[in-house]
Amino acid sequence: MGSRSRERRRAKQQARDDRARAAGTGPGVRPGPGSTSGPAPGPGPAPGASRSARHDFDAYQDDRQTADLLVGAAMHAQHTQDGMELSRCIVLLTEPPVGSTRRRMVDRAFASWLNRMVERAWDNGWQPADVVRIVSREGGARQLRMTVDAIAAQMRRYAASTVDERWEAQLAALEATVWWADDDGWLDAWGEREGEDRVGVVTCAVTVLGILGTLPPLAQLCPPPGTARRGTLHPDRSAGRTVDARMLDRVRALLAKAESTGFAQEAEALTAKAQELMARHSIDYALLAAETGSRDEPTGRRVGVDNPYETPKALLLDKVATANRCRAVWTKDLGFATVLGFESDLDGVELLYTSLLVQATTAMTREGSRQDRYGRSRTRSFRQSFLTAFAVRIGERLQCATDKAGAEAVAERGRDRLLPVLAAREDTVREATETMFPGVVSRPVTANDREGWSSGRAAAELASLNARTEVRDTQPG
Repeated sequence: MGSRSRERRRAKQQARDDRARAAGTGPGVRPGPGSTSGPAPGPGPAPGASRSARHDFDAYQDDRQTADLLVGAAMHAQHTQDGMELSRCIVLLTEPPVGSTRRRMVDRAFASWLNRMVERAWDNGWQPADVVRIVSREGGARQLRMTVDAIAAQMRRYAASTVDERWEAQLAALEATVWWADDDGWLDAWGEREGEDRVGVVTCAVTVLGILGTLPPLAQLCPPPGTARRGTLHPDRSAGRTVDARMLDRVRALLAKAESTGFAQEAEALTAKAQELMARHSIDYALLAAETGSRDEPTGRRVGVDNPYETPKALLLDKVATANRCRAVWTKDLGFATVLGFESDLDGVELLYTSLLVQATTAMTREGSRQDRYGRSRTRSFRQSFLTAFAVRIGERLQCATDKAGAEAVAERGRDRLLPVLAAREDTVREATETMFPGVVSRPVTANDREGWSSGRAAAELASLNARTEVRDTQPG
């Protein structure tokens, strides 16, 4: 027991000495906006924040800046993987007792840092779903829940009329609400709710800040909160959304059946029906927009692409997007692809991709594991090739379904009326993609397991796509 007390005192003294040496310069606390080697940009020390070499932790009683600096130092230690310094910072941040002035200073410092980092993410093009996805990818379930709370707290700053509908829908899906009664007691309430002690709570908060602080800038896909003006960006969106909702309900029903059936041929036929329905809706919407003079413009959506087998998954998303006159750009390091297209098409692309991924994974798992002739596992190579072949062949079949729906629409409405409208929309999507991603590079996707390729292609080849009558039966009379 005495040994642990001595270690604790030694850690506290070392932290004081290190902080004193850093006073006046604050290295690593606030790099410039273009820095790539320090912690994330954040508030630097205010004038007068420097202290003497024996500045004591008791200064928390009347010095909020010291708490801010200590949180920043913990972030920097995590970023530079300085475990010893991080441990010292956490010891100091967890020491103040419940209800003390020092405890409130620490909690306010954490709340302020989280608020600034979330706001910075919005300014850099991130949306709530994007932030939660990256925190879940790099952290864990507890970090994810703390991030959702931090988002809910930050969003209180904005009037509802200045928050885009898409943004609000993501917040609703995340169930981002302020459930705690007192902001100063949020971390303690969060720890009690999670069953975590103070060390666990502080460590979790530092981890979340470390992730948020290193988020790179992204393209703005919709106005950040505080800048949106509802009803002025796309005056015709509400009418289009009514049509989308009816169509998407039918697509969801078809895909739910495809995922639940135990018969591969039935699943393929149902998926084909969903694609034809989506294609016909896209054509009808394009003609409606042209006839009404709508100024609807392409927009974007980020879709998660996770390991394992992320490359063929990204390929599958690309094939689904292309078949629906959209484009997908994969950002591998951040675990998502950006799908660009018209609003009327994006929901369907995401729904169909998710369903096909479920179907492909089910078929792949059913194939079991594989070994080479020496008894070594080649399951990963087999599955990589399986999913790649599945994506390629499904892409071909989806495109056939789209072309078929287009040919039927031409027969009904006339080539001269339809084709220029579709060509113009495809050109608009292509130009928007090139503007947003000027340096995008296309790379071929390879498969090196012959059996996996054959099995994957067979899984995508099982059923006929001749579902014209059944598709019409799903449409409103």
